[in-house]
Amino acid sequence: MNDILDTGIKNAKNVDRYIFGPDSLKEISSLVQKRIQHQNDFCVFFIDQFFQGNAEIIDQVKLDCKNNTIFIETSDEPTTGYIDDLCKKVKSFSTKLPAVIIGMGGGITLDVAKAVANLLTNEGCAADYQGWDLVKNPSVFKIGIPTLSGTGAEATRTCVLTNKENGLKLGMNSDFSVFDQIILDPNLTKTVPRDQYFFTGMDAYIHSFEALNGAYRNPVGDAFSKISIEYAKDVFQSEQMQSEENRSKLMVASYMGGAAIATTYVGLVHPFSAGLSVVFGLHHCVSNCMTMRAMEEFYPDEYNDFWSMAKIQDIKVPRLHGDILENDPDDRTYEKLYNSTIIHEKPLTNALGSDFKKILTTEKVCEMFKMI
Repeated sequence: MNDILDTGIKNAKNVDRYIFGPDSLKEISSLVQKRIQHQNDFCVFFIDQFFQGNAEIIDQVKLDCKNNTIFIETSDEPTTGYIDDLCKKVKSFSTKLPAVIIGMGGGITLDVAKAVANLLTNEGCAADYQGWDLVKNPSVFKIGIPTLSGTGAEATRTCVLTNKENGLKLGMNSDFSVFDQIILDPNLTKTVPRDQYFFTGMDAYIHSFEALNGAYRNPVGDAFSKISIEYAKDVFQSEQMQSEENRSKLMVASYMGGAAIATTYVGLVHPFSAGLSVVFGLHHCVSNCMTMRAMEEFYPDEYNDFWSMAKIQDIKVPRLHGDILENDPDDRTYEKLYNSTIIHEKPLTNALGSDFKKILTTEKVCEMFKMI
């Protein structure tokens, strides 16, 4: 274990308020109404496109105040350009800012809501705020309602975006990105397909063990990570991972894992996963699970546990070579993968120390991607 390093996070920010429990979605109307002070106040609802034809869910979130609903495309991970376009669309609704922004969906939709809320109160483009503590002004008041468990987007201080122009996948890491209010309703994960439930849920497990195995540590973050790992293993080592009890447990694991990352950094898995997302457009949680094929050397116990849980749940994790690509990537593609991975300095320092580039040579990184 490396010496404990200073994260630079002196005053950690968590979600101000949360409501937890089955059917807690019904509280959304009263929460929004508290933000409506004037006749021309309005809200903006970002909803995962998965729910576009779901009359039952849409009826539950119909509000008495003036509101505008935007269904978020989730086939691809959000880009800085997409956030810029959504911000323009919201501004076209009124000369005023929304009284509240609500994001309901998986990690993509939650990150979109956070990013747009930030950009509405800060000049420029989304790409200007990719990095640490670049957002200068508080965002529009925002409420998050996760419908998937695992990413921790409901708890984190970041919203991850891909800039297609420079190939950078990085978040708006800021206290202003944290949701002001969240609703954690396990009923919303009832209809998640099994594979997606596993892939997304494993994000909580993965970023929690990365934090515990890293050099940037603190006791509060460790506690959050340990609970997240314990609950995730309870869920994925059980026979019925999507039982009502396990859906509640995984929702807690997701929140705890996100809260842990607010005080520290991820490790080796996430930079490699980001490389897969940037170069091949793969979704973050699937990329994480694919990346685990190359992690035995660095996280041996977690490697064994992960593949054991995948076997218990009969989950097929895609292979880069065969399922995603027919042929081996060329040298140019490997160069892009290397550059998209090695750019994540803080997570890689967390995992391997400040000399991480001596370990992750071009040859080593290419060798690891060939395992995936």
